[in-house]
Amino acid sequence: MKRSSFFILALSVLFTVGCKKEVKQETETTKAMTAKKVKMKLEPKSDSNVKGNIAFTEEDGKIRMVAIIEGMDPGTTHAMHIHEKADCSAADGTSSGGHWNPTAQPHGKWGDAAGYHKGDIGNLTAQENGRAYLEFSTEEWCLGCGDPNKDILGKAIIVHAGADDYGQPTGNAGGRVSCGGIIE
Repeated sequence: MKRSSFFILALSVLFTVGCKKEVKQETETTKAMTAKKVKMKLEPKSDSNVKGNIAFTEEDGKIRMVAIIEGMDPGTTHAMHIHEKADCSAADGTSSGGHWNPTAQPHGKWGDAAGYHKGDIGNLTAQENGRAYLEFSTEEWCLGCGDPNKDILGKAIIVHAGADDYGQPTGNAGGRVSCGGIIE
């Protein structure tokens, strides 16, 4: 009788562990399916060689942006902003409009208590190989939620020729050397 009880207990434990693993896998799969993702390319503008790829992933109300930019001069610093329109048709990128600033705040460094545009991402610096990597996360953006103060779909990412000094009105970052639309 002890052996059969032990055998039944062992089977019960195995069954319970197996079910928990299946539920965990199902939860992870469901979570991955509900995450929104948008990938985009940055194209050179203003006779530059600056291009790149950016991925946006929205999960649990938070956007994670990963950008890999190349074609910059080694050691140079460039501002990156979200602009008003996903229109990169102009040779100098000006068709994308101004900085995306739906809450009418002053230009500034992201998170500054004095204010900042929702599109003020910040600066990135090229490594010796002319590439830069930037990872950025926020709950202040969304992908296709329809909230005009948060929704970045239909906007553009611009890489500027110089660094953002966070001054007024737009940070003195210079011309637009790369542009890409954030579209599905």
